[in-house]
Amino acid sequence: MAFEGLDELYREVILDHFKSPRHHGKLLSHDVEQEGFNPLCGDQIIVQLKIDEGKVTNIGWWGKGCSISQASSSILTEEILGKTLQEVEHKIQFFKSMMQPQGEVSKNEEEGDLEALSGVRKFPVRIKCALLGWTTLEEAINLWKKIHNS
Repeated sequence: MAFEGLDELYREVILDHFKSPRHHGKLLSHDVEQEGFNPLCGDQIIVQLKIDEGKVTNIGWWGKGCSISQASSSILTEEILGKTLQEVEHKIQFFKSMMQPQGEVSKNEEEGDLEALSGVRKFPVRIKCALLGWTTLEEAINLWKKIHNS
C-alpha cells in the first residue's frame, strides 16, 4: 500500500514539472547552447547555459515532447543550477546510472524531485525520454569545455 502512495506522489511531481516547468525559456545571455532530439518519438530539447568561474549560473531550456522528457528537463534545472561543472557532471552520471533497469538508487545521493523519475526505469521505452535533457546538458558542457579548452 505504501508503494501506491509513493507512485502517486511521483506522478504528482512529474505532472507539476510538466505543467509548470522551471527555467523554461530562452536566456538573454548564454555561453553555450545545445539541441537534443530523440528520433524515436520526436522529443526535442534545447539547453542554454551561462557558466561563470566553472559554475552554472543560469540555465534555460525549451522544446517539445512527452511529459517525461519535459518534466525531467525541468527537474534537471533545479538539480544543477549553482553547481560547479564537476558537480553537474557527477549528477549527470548518477542520473544515467539511476535510469538503468537494474540501477541502484542511493538515498544519500538523491535530492528533491529527482527521485520521482526513478520509476521511469520500469518502462524501458520511456528511459530515453527521461535522459534527453540530461544527455543534451552533457553535450552542452562538452561543447563549452571544447570552446574554452577545459
